[in-house]
Amino acid sequence: MDKTLETRQIFKIAGLAFLLNLILTLVKVPLAILTGSLAITASAIDSGTDAVASLVIYGGIKLSTRKTRSFPLGLYKLENVASVAISLFIFIAGYEIVKQIFSASDSLVKITPISIYLLAGSSLSIFLFGQYALRVGKKTRSPVLIAEGRHRQVDVLSSIVVLVSVLFSYFDLQTEIMGISIDRLGAALIILFIAKTGGALLSDGMRVLLDASIDFPTLEKIRSLIREEPAVDEIKSLIGRNAGRYRFIQAEIILNISDLEAAHKISEAIENRIIAQIPNIEKITIHYEPKVRTHDIWALPLSDKSGHISAHFGEAPYFVVLHLRTDNHTIDSQKFMHNPYCTVSTAKGIRVAEWLVDQKITHAGIKEDVSHKGPGYVLSSAGIKIRQISSKNLSGAVQEITAMG
Repeated sequence: MDKTLETRQIFKIAGLAFLLNLILTLVKVPLAILTGSLAITASAIDSGTDAVASLVIYGGIKLSTRKTRSFPLGLYKLENVASVAISLFIFIAGYEIVKQIFSASDSLVKITPISIYLLAGSSLSIFLFGQYALRVGKKTRSPVLIAEGRHRQVDVLSSIVVLVSVLFSYFDLQTEIMGISIDRLGAALIILFIAKTGGALLSDGMRVLLDASIDFPTLEKIRSLIREEPAVDEIKSLIGRNAGRYRFIQAEIILNISDLEAAHKISEAIENRIIAQIPNIEKITIHYEPKVRTHDIWALPLSDKSGHISAHFGEAPYFVVLHLRTDNHTIDSQKFMHNPYCTVSTAKGIRVAEWLVDQKITHAGIKEDVSHKGPGYVLSSAGIKIRQISSKNLSGAVQEITAMG
């Protein structure tokens, strides 16, 4: 999803949350006054607290999208500040609910059917809105919307407790379980739910504010995406952090090529691969440096194992891989390999080039000019240098490439 569309959708939900909380507060306050119910009073306090929390959410999201000279990377962490604030509101609202439910009162409670209908409608609207906020929050990976959805789960539970309490008052039922009233049991459930939900939100928000790493599975997936690039010889470090719903990635890699232009293209290819498969990436910084090589690794096409150089790249039945020392230009070792794609009917040149890239070669010595063909593009994009040779046999080719240095 486009980043701008995501932000608009989050703004929309934050605005709807405030309107819902405001309406619920305006409905419950008169009900609390008319009925004298402590449970409805507690629920009105909860909704009023939620209205304030919704304003915090909206303001946090609004400010988080801004970038200034003082904050060039953006204020995305304000979403997490808002998430922490919501967790505190959850604890405060829970405390008020529990305090009101446990408060004893001898005053007459006057419950009417309309009160029950309004409270039931409130519970349903809170549940539906919470599910909607959670679904969009998980889709956009917005910590604020996920916090809002979890907050609504607390609200639904507390609303059910209030509704049950009101129903018992309406039907004049006095039910206890092991000497504990239904209201008190419901309050205990609210305390447990509040402790779990509020604690999780507070922990997640503080982890981001303290620059804790992004989750391990995501880091490992990014690591594997980097390793898919054949030119990457080593990943020296990989760091990722969250800021709001966005992710920032830093990596240090060693490339088995020395050409800076090719290295830059490889770095861009890695970035594009990560952005395509990992959502909500705001910035990727890849520091790359060439591997200090003691050998150049050459690949030459052969028509047979006796050492005759093949005039055709893709159709060559064999390749020889030579390890050429960079200090004195002598051959340390050579290895003959069967070309697994010499008999395929289509794109054999490109497949052979990709196969050679996987062999970590640095140079290709060939007779034909492939610079403007598929194999040439594959080899060049991997940072492999292509050299044309004129010798007909391996010994002559070795003299050529050692003379090239």
